[in-house]
Amino acid sequence: MDVADLSPAQARARFRGGERVPTAGWCRGWTQANLIAVPSRLRYELLLFAHRNPQACPVLDVGEPGSWSTGLFAGDLRTDLPAYRIYRDGEAVADVGDVVGEWRADLVPFLIGCSFTFERALLAAGVPVRHLELGTNVPMYVTNVPCEPTGSLSGPLVVSMRPVPEELVATAVEVSGRYPLVHGAPVHVGDPAGIGIGDLGRPDYGEAVEVYAGEVPLFWACGVTPQAAIMASGVEYAIGHLPGHMAIMDARDDDYRVI
Repeated sequence: MDVADLSPAQARARFRGGERVPTAGWCRGWTQANLIAVPSRLRYELLLFAHRNPQACPVLDVGEPGSWSTGLFAGDLRTDLPAYRIYRDGEAVADVGDVVGEWRADLVPFLIGCSFTFERALLAAGVPVRHLELGTNVPMYVTNVPCEPTGSLSGPLVVSMRPVPEELVATAVEVSGRYPLVHGAPVHVGDPAGIGIGDLGRPDYGEAVEVYAGEVPLFWACGVTPQAAIMASGVEYAIGHLPGHMAIMDARDDDYRVI
């Protein structure tokens, strides 16, 4: 079966069984989300950080301390994503296929919106999505744009990039802008140096894609931003998804189209 035709439950079963792949293009029409789980003492601070940085950190759902499911994710957050990243004292210390043994009773899981949610709408409007064409992970970059800090959480904005033909830039901005709860319109259009990106060929996460002649790089706020804040702030323990290896939720993309 084409992975685009899988239900969220079918996809989660495959990940639970050991499939380790980026999830762009999986489960057509179903919403994907970024995972970040933090110690309970930080849950309100992370909520405040998200409130102050809503385009980068749109919160779709939050679990109870120690829980490994949420109202919009009926699976097991410890096993049902394709890959995870573990942080200790602000350092990424391991990338693993499940986190059953690492999930602590005080961890609070947050599901953060993902720009994969509006990619189907971009395609329907005639806007190409290069990483889907290539079957690769979307390129993501750490910028020099600081997020609005809270007491102990601060860090840089992370963005994802999609090259768009110049004549379709306005269409891409309009279409993605209809999905403000999953990052919305781009935060930057054009010269990557304007947000501190020196080389598009060397993304911090994901895989590089070529920008063809006549195309413009568009940059959307990315839900990996909380993980960058975890690192910049030296948080003692956290669990996130491996960038691009998302939580596939029991919610529809169209649920987040507001215009």
